[in-house]
Amino acid sequence: MTEGPLSLYRARRGTGTLRPDPDQELAAEKFQSLYHALKGYQPQAAGEAKAAGGGWLERFGLGRRRATPSPEVATTAPQGLYLYGGVGRGKSMLMDLFFDSAPVDRKRRVHFHEFMLEVHQRIHDHRQSGKVKAGGADDSLPELARALAGEAWLLCFDEFHVTNVVDAMILGRLFTHLFELGVVVVATSNWPPDMLYKDGLQRDLFLPFIALLKDKLDVLSLDGPTDYRLDRLKGQPIYHHPLGAAADRAMADTFATLTGGATPDPTHLTVQGRRVEIARAAKGVAWVGFQDMCGKPLGAADYLAIATHFHTLLIDGVPTMKDEMRNEAKRFMTLIDALYEHRVNLMIAAEGPPERLYPEGTHAFEFERTVSRLMEMQAEDYLKSPHLA
Repeated sequence: MTEGPLSLYRARRGTGTLRPDPDQELAAEKFQSLYHALKGYQPQAAGEAKAAGGGWLERFGLGRRRATPSPEVATTAPQGLYLYGGVGRGKSMLMDLFFDSAPVDRKRRVHFHEFMLEVHQRIHDHRQSGKVKAGGADDSLPELARALAGEAWLLCFDEFHVTNVVDAMILGRLFTHLFELGVVVVATSNWPPDMLYKDGLQRDLFLPFIALLKDKLDVLSLDGPTDYRLDRLKGQPIYHHPLGAAADRAMADTFATLTGGATPDPTHLTVQGRRVEIARAAKGVAWVGFQDMCGKPLGAADYLAIATHFHTLLIDGVPTMKDEMRNEAKRFMTLIDALYEHRVNLMIAAEGPPERLYPEGTHAFEFERTVSRLMEMQAEDYLKSPHLA
């Protein structure tokens, strides 16, 4: 075998980059099967733009699509894959191997939280366009699904998780349209499908979506005994002080270790119509400066978006704060609360130890909780806990 995710996986095994892991090998074989199925597949929706005059593509700013596939091309969508298991088992790594090799010209890999933020924004834009008919936002979902299918008919979602009723009520209708258009979906998650939106408001209305996922996606558990993420964290100091060259080197080394040496790129999150800039990011890890996070007027919603999007955050340049920096201290407290509640792994380079960051001032009493959390976030029990996307 010379191509596909399984050969890429075995090549990494051969070089010693990956350890032998039967669960990972089985998942790689599943991805290989999907890889082969995609080679002969063309979604029926590929010809819809031509038949409809391309109008819906133009409204969403997309180019023309290919003509209807020839009869010998398969148009029955292959079953996608839903890969779930504990943190650090290699789910994202395996999906990367699959995505990079997938023989599809229109494909997209996206963090699920980012995807849902985009969906809400596009529904909002549709409402503002004046095209909404009686019946409200639901009228936009078929058109949005067609636009998404036009952009990519292989959608790969990282950290698939549902936490709020608004997302829960949208997903079933949106994904029904996507599947009808022939879109193939791959997802990684910490949770099996039956645990999605557990105990959520009006969850009975969400259950048909779970049934749809299980029908359209092959469900596979990847929950071997080794947490590779924790292995990479072992021996890595979590909190560095004082600031200086040694702390800078330690943060750079930690980022490289956690991302497998990936080249970081700047990115941004869109939160309630605002851009939250992230200086460096790769493989679910973000590296930011204190001033960018706490010296700007960011709020709880911004920090929540960061906490759900990234499983690990590095913050450098954290100063010791006097009361004239009480606004920055308050934002830092809110940021740490969001990271803690979502079990984000945190590395910090600071001017002093946690208890000396804001020892007195307007928020000093409240800051004691932040100090406690910073200490707890260095413990192995915290580091082993799953990221709550």
